[in-house]
Amino acid sequence: MRDLHCHILPGVDDGARDMEESLAMFHAAREVGITSITCTPHCRDPYFDYLPMWRAFRAFESAVRRIDETFPLQMGFEVNYAKLIELGLSWAEKLHFNGTNEFLLELEVGARSSRYGDYERTIWELQGMGYDVIIAHPERYTAIQRDIGLAQELVHMGCKLQASTDFLKGGRLGRERRPAQRMLKEGLYTYFASDAHRVEHYEYFAKATSRWM
Repeated sequence: MRDLHCHILPGVDDGARDMEESLAMFHAAREVGITSITCTPHCRDPYFDYLPMWRAFRAFESAVRRIDETFPLQMGFEVNYAKLIELGLSWAEKLHFNGTNEFLLELEVGARSSRYGDYERTIWELQGMGYDVIIAHPERYTAIQRDIGLAQELVHMGCKLQASTDFLKGGRLGRERRPAQRMLKEGLYTYFASDAHRVEHYEYFAKATSRWM
């Protein structure tokens, strides 16, 4: 079972604080049945630092190899829309999931529905460049909470939607449970992911996947 969104790398964002915590998260992930991990540190202010994030991945990969020589690990980023526009779309080549054409895009949480035209134009551009766009935790976005049709439109565009499984407790912002359940009912999600920042976040992954997968 793949976890395609987590903040498991040590000391690079608001996830694992050090290698000890990274490895504790790794053990927790395996205990709930995760069999491959895509590491997705934040690409947004104030955290993004490309080369140190890659160095953290290599260090984590080496540590994991001492535990399990064959466990699949992949490097990627959770790319915030505003940061992508600041960097320029040419950065997509550096920010997609290593070894695939998948691109994890985080929209702006509080954006109004009128902003979604800008998102759609950028998504079309990314798709035209050959990327398979995955929208991170749409249940977190205020506009989608108010109008699930925006999520439906993203799916119609060819995007894949990823639920962060802490929606079971209301999510990171406390309002995600109901919109997530609506999108589950509509069959809009392609992926569940832990979006883990701490060991305990894998408990929600286990509960969600046992219920809906």
